[in-house]
Amino acid sequence: MKKVDKNEYEKRLNKITQIFEELVVHADEQATYRCPYKNKNDHCTAKFGCRNQRKIDEGTGLECVGDDKLDYRTAWETEESTHTDELINKNTGSISCDGKVYQLTQGKTVFDYADDLAVQVPTSCFRTGQCHECIVEIKSGMDSLSTPNEAEKFLRDNYRLACQSFVVDVDHDIEFTPLRRTPKILTQTTSEIVTVDTINPLVTHQDGIVYYCDEPIDKFRGHIYGLAIDIGTTTVVMDLVDLENGETVSVSSFENPQRFGGSDIMHRISYNAEFEGELRKSLLAALNSEIMEMCERLDIVRQEIYEIVVAGNTTMRDIFFRHDVQSIGQKPYKSTIEHEYNDGLRSTTSLTEKSRRIGIRSNPKAMVYSLPLIASHVGADVAADLIAIDIQNQDDIIMLVDVGTNTEVIVGNKERMVAASCPAGPAFEGGGIEYGMPAYPGAIESVKWSNEGIEYWTIDDEKPEGFCGSGLISLLAELLNNNQMNPKGVFAERKQRILPILPEYGITFSREDASNLAQAKAANYCGQYIVLRHFGISPNEINRLYLAGGFANYVNTQEAIDIGFIAPVEEDRIEKVGNAALAGAKSVLLSKQKRDEIEALVKKIEHIELETTPDFFDVFVEGCQFKPMPNHFD
Repeated sequence: MKKVDKNEYEKRLNKITQIFEELVVHADEQATYRCPYKNKNDHCTAKFGCRNQRKIDEGTGLECVGDDKLDYRTAWETEESTHTDELINKNTGSISCDGKVYQLTQGKTVFDYADDLAVQVPTSCFRTGQCHECIVEIKSGMDSLSTPNEAEKFLRDNYRLACQSFVVDVDHDIEFTPLRRTPKILTQTTSEIVTVDTINPLVTHQDGIVYYCDEPIDKFRGHIYGLAIDIGTTTVVMDLVDLENGETVSVSSFENPQRFGGSDIMHRISYNAEFEGELRKSLLAALNSEIMEMCERLDIVRQEIYEIVVAGNTTMRDIFFRHDVQSIGQKPYKSTIEHEYNDGLRSTTSLTEKSRRIGIRSNPKAMVYSLPLIASHVGADVAADLIAIDIQNQDDIIMLVDVGTNTEVIVGNKERMVAASCPAGPAFEGGGIEYGMPAYPGAIESVKWSNEGIEYWTIDDEKPEGFCGSGLISLLAELLNNNQMNPKGVFAERKQRILPILPEYGITFSREDASNLAQAKAANYCGQYIVLRHFGISPNEINRLYLAGGFANYVNTQEAIDIGFIAPVEEDRIEKVGNAALAGAKSVLLSKQKRDEIEALVKKIEHIELETTPDFFDVFVEGCQFKPMPNHFD
């Protein structure tokens, strides 16, 4: 055995120790400044989005363009952040969203701060500015952000892409909010008019095969689902339905993310002309995100969704189906689909398309069906309403009022119906009202005037932040009935322009607010008054008044009658039918008979254009006053 040279051994041991020490130093440096998800080829291996990711064709499909100068060690800190005012260094500004606050540091994007604040902002392009899904509204502090770049040229006013908005000024506060939020949206529908005995969907299965209209389209995967979707200007509601038993499996709802294109139909149409496809892209991304989240939550696969039925106003529906909507914004305010129907080029104004062409997540062979239009702005959502209230079997005279940004009115029965639409605008949804807001927690739903002051009730009993629609109607009625305001919107102190409502919270109500609400109310008044008169009856002859839509569902009907918002029908004849459009879409999804009925029914409805009525202006002026509609017409 050869004797070991002790000196040589010590020499080699010291050399190995030195090598390991250098490795440790190098590893420490790499761990400090090189992202742990960045491999030796500078490809990103992370399964989540990062602003340094860029799409490539090779390797993992993502390249990391980080400069290895960022200290990543803070990413592994485990101490929870409370995001309260204690975190804010008073020497710098803060960024906030939904009451959460974080201290500003230069160079981070709004998306980075959304991560810090645990605020969910959608993206599918790894924050590269390509998908246009991460739109946020900058409520204050726009000047503290970088100048909008090329990727944001489609955005106006105070809307930005979160991933492209860098903080460049940390001295002033910034407040933002994502577009896809979930306010208090009505998902409740009317009682089911399709029973288990009458369920007859187009999608069935037998012997392990799924059929659509008797055509085999897939192997049976364990479930047969359908989606009923109500696409409103302000909100979107989606109902996942079991097509075998008619039961609702899941309901999803969110604010329509197209808000960046305008708060009403006409602004959306104008926006779509300039930036074609952007509104559709944002809506489709939101729907697909909801579908995938729903599938994950229920442990199902999207391939089990075999049909989708869509209800929506004319503009929302045609944008979704990728049709040009410019003709809807110009006299005679008809869609290209309606023009083609009137010219004999179509047999119906309903639409049917393959889901893969629409781009919605479902079985590749699933079909998307939209209910037919009635006329002009009276769209597929109102057709769905009519199915929900079973109008085709009504002998009595009824009136349907679907209240929203665009209110629709129908009067009649199964023999004759007259319809009209009223462009009410967004005032009763908070638009143009200083302290108006959507139905979020903290929105005042109703008030009561007393000698001690104003009592109020808010959504979720949160601190009051402003008035939602039902709260505005309640406020107007209370001011009117307590002689604090006259029917023309003038306050008791005639020279007073701003009325303190909740001074401890800084909430006020102005003459300008009253004027904006008066005009929105007048549109609803005109629609009901003129349609009733055209049909030849007075409000006291209505057997049943159906109020449809989320807004109408939460309104105090007597207060709405007092200010002339709805016709003076006796309260025991008024029925709130909830989200009737969603209920009608679900009925059509479950019953081929209901589908055939509405296709035939809409062709018998008489449509009138309100503004062509000779005394329209006189009726509108009368409707601007906060007073009840006459109960009997001469």
